[in-house]
Amino acid sequence: MSKILLFGSTGQIGRELVRVLPPLGDLHIVDRTQCDLTQPRGLLNVMNVVRPTIVINAAAYTAVDKAETEQKVAMRVNAEAPGVMAEEARRQGALYVHYSSDYVFDGRKEGAYVEHDPVNPLSAYGRSKLAGERAVQQAGGDYLILRTSWIYAAHGRNFLRTMLRLAAEGTQIRVVADQFGAPTSARLVAESTAMILRQDIARRRLNCFESGLFHLTAAGATSWHGFASAIVAAASAPPAPGVSSAAPPCRDVLPITTADYPLPAPRPANSRLNCARLAQRYGLRRQHWHVGMQLCLAELLAGGARAARVGTLNPAWIAARG
Repeated sequence: MSKILLFGSTGQIGRELVRVLPPLGDLHIVDRTQCDLTQPRGLLNVMNVVRPTIVINAAAYTAVDKAETEQKVAMRVNAEAPGVMAEEARRQGALYVHYSSDYVFDGRKEGAYVEHDPVNPLSAYGRSKLAGERAVQQAGGDYLILRTSWIYAAHGRNFLRTMLRLAAEGTQIRVVADQFGAPTSARLVAESTAMILRQDIARRRLNCFESGLFHLTAAGATSWHGFASAIVAAASAPPAPGVSSAAPPCRDVLPITTADYPLPAPRPANSRLNCARLAQRYGLRRQHWHVGMQLCLAELLAGGARAARVGTLNPAWIAARG
């Protein structure tokens, strides 16, 4: 049986991995209170105690704008720590799984990026994620690097939950309409990771595993404005019988340009990732981003409906709290 060590178990992807990984082996989870990734050498103690056959790193420094003034911290967490994990995984003969980002690209390509396209990160965060990829590759062991984009979930701080909160607070939202990508649920990433691992565990037993970097996002693409509009429209749909109305008061989602909403860290205008290589190796059929959004909203509303049955809260309030 595989012994799986998961770092970042309380993050968006990490929480979903905790749900889907147990059928694959003996799962050991580590969160930020148990291991400080700003002190990478401390990771060795955890790995030496567990002696895993698979190490999954779902932990990361994700404060994109804050990274512009905390570059050393971002680099330590997103690059140095993964390098230490990957090197120790190689020494222990374990498979190392790492998540990276569309921010390694500058977004100037017209079509979807493939894995071997030139990288050119625009931000400190993007540079730290690229350095993490290279540290994992240079460690020399068995590894999988999964680049993804625009992650959201029913828990944590993310775009979907922010839009629900803003919609509940006012009648108008302004959202950037000239950046494009594939909104990707943490649930999709975790479930895809489990399916990938099921195959690669078998490949490693047969000594035919090949390390690699793959793109993993939902199917389809939209702008941030398109995503926000879809979120508000879906949340405004008539509720199921017996469920309190989840419709937010907001009805106007206005498109703006990136220049209209300046941020400390520049974002790639094109974050679309070509996932054909992943499909070819693993035979995965990716869920469309709109389906993933609906499933996430259903999860939020189901939680609100349970609360409504026992007290005073309605689904809209629950969803907007994030």
